[in-house]
Amino acid sequence: MNKPVLKTEATSPRPLNAMFVLTSLPVGGAETLLRNLTRTFNPERIRPLVCCLKEPGELGEQIAAEVPLYSRMLRGKYDVFVLQRLSRLFRREKVDAVVTVGAGDKMFWGRLAARLARVPVILSALHSTGWPDGVGRLNRMLTPITDGFIAVARPHGQFLVEFEKFPQDKVFVIPNGIDTQQFVRDSALRAEWRRAWDLGNESPVVGIVAAIRPEKNHLRFLRIARRVADQLPAARFVIAGDGPERTRIEQEIAQLGLGQSVRMLGTVQNIPAVLSMLDLFALTSDNEASPVSILEAMSCQLPVVAPRVGSIPELVRPDLTGLLVDAADEAAAAEAWLRVLRNPERSQAWGKAGRGHVQANGSLQSMTEGYEILISTLYQAKQWRGNRTMATGRPEARLNRVAKA
Repeated sequence: MNKPVLKTEATSPRPLNAMFVLTSLPVGGAETLLRNLTRTFNPERIRPLVCCLKEPGELGEQIAAEVPLYSRMLRGKYDVFVLQRLSRLFRREKVDAVVTVGAGDKMFWGRLAARLARVPVILSALHSTGWPDGVGRLNRMLTPITDGFIAVARPHGQFLVEFEKFPQDKVFVIPNGIDTQQFVRDSALRAEWRRAWDLGNESPVVGIVAAIRPEKNHLRFLRIARRVADQLPAARFVIAGDGPERTRIEQEIAQLGLGQSVRMLGTVQNIPAVLSMLDLFALTSDNEASPVSILEAMSCQLPVVAPRVGSIPELVRPDLTGLLVDAADEAAAAEAWLRVLRNPERSQAWGKAGRGHVQANGSLQSMTEGYEILISTLYQAKQWRGNRTMATGRPEARLNRVAKA
């Protein structure tokens, strides 16, 4: 599967203006990735800009303090004038590359406006397999004007080719990455946050960090928690995140009689502190591509129990960094949680192995360089086609190395 290499000769005499287009920027995995990208681009290569079709959201307000951010471009579901607003913005900011993030309206309007504004490079980054990032018919119609589709892991790239039917030579894999220096287990924070949330020093704690949306299936997390609490009454469960399903989750906690066992933290900025107070990180999603939350948990030396979906099996190695279960098998998940919680020594070994894996394969620097290389190489290829006398030589050769390495 296509994957960018991390070194290239492709250069530009100035930083390239790269506009990232999203609907909004609430706290979530893909949104956090974008914030980290904008902070770590080499300023001599990429000048990031961000456009939210709707409101900026919580992370958008943070990003706006660091890079140019534009918002509220789409004023209604059928607001076709968004095309004019976006294309005018792209021309005014002399945008060299547009990267739409996620499927849906931003993928459609962002690429179409980029074409209208004659932006040299048009890319779409996708972060999920299936809903909510399923690619509809209208978005598929814009494949010919798109230079590349960015997947977040090798199996995700295969999904984009085999299921979404994107041309293989237009699919590029840039694995998700995190700052492993930021995500470090901290024993002082563990004690402090456990006291603050009344969790107890000796209580085994299972946690999930995810936006409370249907595809994350927090209801399944709670049903598994009920099974575990029946066998291990001292266990406690933490939900960090917020979203449209919160009220429903709160109602389910009451119905399952978990009011004394579950802590709902809402949106938390200090994710390393949340992870430090856990003994096990668990996901219960119906579908995923390559969850950033798993990388963060592993970097904080947590064993992980997660569903065998998407690219998760590339991150979680059974009996080495955690355990995998079938997404719908709640009994198996409960057994896996209990297996981890009842064997602290083995869990610590898995946690250490997980951090080593992330340090070797999931760094923020490698992800950032992947974007820099892909954008700059495609841009150079477009420039070469427009001026065949470029002294730097034909960049398509470099593009092939990026595409097929």
